Amino acid sequence: MTPFFGGYFRLENAPLYGVNYKSFTEPYLDSLGPFGDVIVSMLATIAAQDLIKISENTTAALAKKRAAGMQLGAPRKSAALIEQVRRLKASGASNQAIAQALQMSPSTVAKYLLP
Repeated sequence: MTPFFGGYFRLENAPLYGVNYKSFTEPYLDSLGPFGDVIVSMLATIAAQDLIKISENTTAALAKKRAAGMQLGAPRKSAALIEQVRRLKASGASNQAIAQALQMSPSTVAKYLLP
């Protein structure tokens, strides 16, 4: 079992490696006493609940924006513009030349040329 998750040290795994900790700013964060594992488990549960609440709030905010008719995500280009990009490419123009002519990035041109 690794003490790291996503590049971060997991506090609840610290005792497995002989590491104890004591916070100087929050006196209740202490793994040295007999209830150290209980405190760590409780804090992990609170953190998990916080992540769930953030996810719920984000989902609710996006649903509210959709209900109000707001378009989410990157703006969409018209089918006519995509067809123009494809015609210019078929005539032999490079992605860079098409991008300059239509004032868009070459990577967007390349994306529009995908089947």
